[in-house]
Amino acid sequence: MELIRGLHNLPVGGITRSGAPRECVATIGNFDGVHRGHQAILEQLKSLSRSAGLPVTVVIFEPQPREYFAGDQAPPRLTRLRDKVELLAAHGADRILCLPFNDALRSLTARQFIERVLIDGLRVRHLVVGDDFRFGCDRAGDFALLEAVGRERGFAVEHTRTFALDDERVSSTRVRTLLASGNFCQAARMLGRPFAFQGRVVRDRQLGRTIGVPTANIPLTRRPLALRGVFACATRLPDGSWVPSVANIGWRPTVGAHQPMLEVHVLERQLELYGESLSVVPCARLRGETKFADFDTLVRQIHHDLDQARRYFQAPAVAPDINQAPTAAPDINQAPTATPDAPTTDSAGLASLAPPAARFPLASAPLPHEAAVADSPPGPARDPRTDE
Repeated sequence: MELIRGLHNLPVGGITRSGAPRECVATIGNFDGVHRGHQAILEQLKSLSRSAGLPVTVVIFEPQPREYFAGDQAPPRLTRLRDKVELLAAHGADRILCLPFNDALRSLTARQFIERVLIDGLRVRHLVVGDDFRFGCDRAGDFALLEAVGRERGFAVEHTRTFALDDERVSSTRVRTLLASGNFCQAARMLGRPFAFQGRVVRDRQLGRTIGVPTANIPLTRRPLALRGVFACATRLPDGSWVPSVANIGWRPTVGAHQPMLEVHVLERQLELYGESLSVVPCARLRGETKFADFDTLVRQIHHDLDQARRYFQAPAVAPDINQAPTAAPDINQAPTATPDAPTTDSAGLASLAPPAARFPLASAPLPHEAAVADSPPGPARDPRTDE
């Protein structure tokens, strides 16, 4: 897979640096989460790729357009750029063109965008986009314009096929809503994999060690977070094994923080994880992030959280297994199959994540409220202004 940052890095001539033809079949979008609707688009492109003998190219933007215009009011991301690139490659992208979304790009008229990006830049031979796709300055460009220019300039345009699950359209907005509501099982079905965080453990203030609850801390981006609060999790260790854990995701309001952090405590084990890369799958929401009156109150709540997570993992699994093999003919609207207790390889990163479902069921709602030192609801609901 070839990642190209900016139009100026497109090679001159008939082939790319990897030796692939410069011409391509392509799509354009945010692809946040690379959910199963996105994966269906990639399958559509792969079919065209095989017929035409041309590579699959995905055009994405950094930052995403909504982030550029709305800043902190933009919907939270489901995937970092690094994870998005990894997932697109795992699902068939041969080439990813990442365009910086800035004043220069947003000022292009729709026809200028077509000429500079699609024709001169990528030499697109077949383009797949949604029939509601808008682009160019003031979003003046649409599907009809692409079809008209395509007829003039020799490339075909095809609309994406709607992908539904349980009669519901799969979208990034819907996945965000499911995560915020604590429905990790349905979110995983829409993503085609469990929602997860990946990152490298860094040294922090080590406050957890002083109370007997050491944590592995992974810095998060300062953008709005798709999840905040305390969660029962499955954590994949560097050796590939999965262990039960509890994670706090957010800004740690009681002790203060200069950036959001994922703090993971592995249950019943003492591990040295500094510098290691971990994958963390939230399984059930325990509570919201709370600012406590003092550190002692926080400590009591943390131990309550640990007990609640232990009870969750000890209880019989009640949530459906998203990796359960179908009993009849394969259905494109069923999640990919996997052997429930097989070790997971790290060859495809997020795309290969599959915690053993019998040990780590994904909840369909937050755990029932229990008497606790303190609790708080999730952050304010966001107005979903995108439906990717």
